[in-house]
Amino acid sequence: MSVELSPFNDSLPELTGAIPGPASRALAGRLANVENRNVTCLQPEVPIFWERAGGANVWDVDGNRYLDLTAAFGVASTGHAHPQVVAAIANQAESLLHGMGDVHPSRAKVELLEALASRYPGGVAAKTVLGCSGADAVEAALKTALMATGRAGVVAFEGGYHGLSLGALDTTARTDFRQPFGDRLAHATGFAPYGDIEGVVETARELQERGHPVGAVLVEPVQGRGGERVPPKGFLQDLRQACDRAGWLLIADEIYTGCGRTGRFFACEHEGVVPDLLCVGKGLAAGMPISACMGRVEVMDRWPVSQGEALHTQTFLGHPASCAAALAALRTIDQEGLVERAERYGLALLQRLRKACEAFEGVAEVRGLGMMIGIECTTPERAQRVTRRVLEGGVIVLPSGPEGRVISLTPPLCIGPQQLDLGARVLIEELRREEGTPR
Repeated sequence: MSVELSPFNDSLPELTGAIPGPASRALAGRLANVENRNVTCLQPEVPIFWERAGGANVWDVDGNRYLDLTAAFGVASTGHAHPQVVAAIANQAESLLHGMGDVHPSRAKVELLEALASRYPGGVAAKTVLGCSGADAVEAALKTALMATGRAGVVAFEGGYHGLSLGALDTTARTDFRQPFGDRLAHATGFAPYGDIEGVVETARELQERGHPVGAVLVEPVQGRGGERVPPKGFLQDLRQACDRAGWLLIADEIYTGCGRTGRFFACEHEGVVPDLLCVGKGLAAGMPISACMGRVEVMDRWPVSQGEALHTQTFLGHPASCAAALAALRTIDQEGLVERAERYGLALLQRLRKACEAFEGVAEVRGLGMMIGIECTTPERAQRVTRRVLEGGVIVLPSGPEGRVISLTPPLCIGPQQLDLGARVLIEELRREEGTPR
């Protein structure tokens, strides 16, 4: 039985001066001299530079303490620097920091693969390919789908985000990401309206006509960077049935939604849907880089047996320290009841925000599932002003969705009730203040 045992203090923001402070501004100037200018946004206002973090708190280089309602893109599932995760990394690093994951594997890799297999939806037998990033997991899923079906066409969804490596980028809907690299893409993906099962069938027909017969459908059970969009109830079940009828594989991209984020360990479990392939990352190791493409054994076994040269691998496959961190994070999620906590606290936060925002003309919708909530504003400028002002008040949130109109909330699952209360109050106050801003 799970018990809440969070080791973190329920600390609130504490600011020492202007945000960003002089140390952050100085680092921004240094960064501009050495980093590709397309990576970190330094204009019109520089970011804060992080120094350390613990639980749901982040400290910047100027000594300001913030409340993090992002979990750093959902990564800090158990909280920043959870003692059990940190200890597991340190212990593993002392004995074996790096291994030869596809030649001479480590014990930690085997144990993690076993732990992941035991959690596959529906209790079906599963096997896994590990990676380092969410895009790695999507790449492995796309290759597996092609290996298993012989068909390269993929139906993905408008608003979907699956990574920026070339294979994953072909399935990411955003034109601004795709256009600069269009000449390198396969263009074997069609995009259906999210939540529209008839649109999926029509998109598959169009792909067939273009010479890309469909082998798989790739879906986020809740869209993350698309703006915390929750599909209509029953959509995932309908999608499962459509895939079964057409002979397509169903790939669930749970990189953002997995590891308890939505109040189930995997979001597809809300509807009892068992995908053929499932991608997980971000919160899997609570701060270390690792990802996984999991799949039903009969699908994964369409790959040939390795004869000494793996068809899909990388130098850091099954990195021992990352595997140890993931094992510790999985144990912590269970021990501290973080899945149940996400469901309970997330629902309370969603209801509170919806009630408060009913009177705000500048808020189009408040939606979400578990600890994955989006506040969609009527304009991107409104969302960006609120995001900036709450940062100046010591609360970190992110913009997401079309044109950045959505204020994204994906806090660490360990966040305390006082912290959630403070975060909600700051957000509501800034949204109320925004009502007086000329359009």
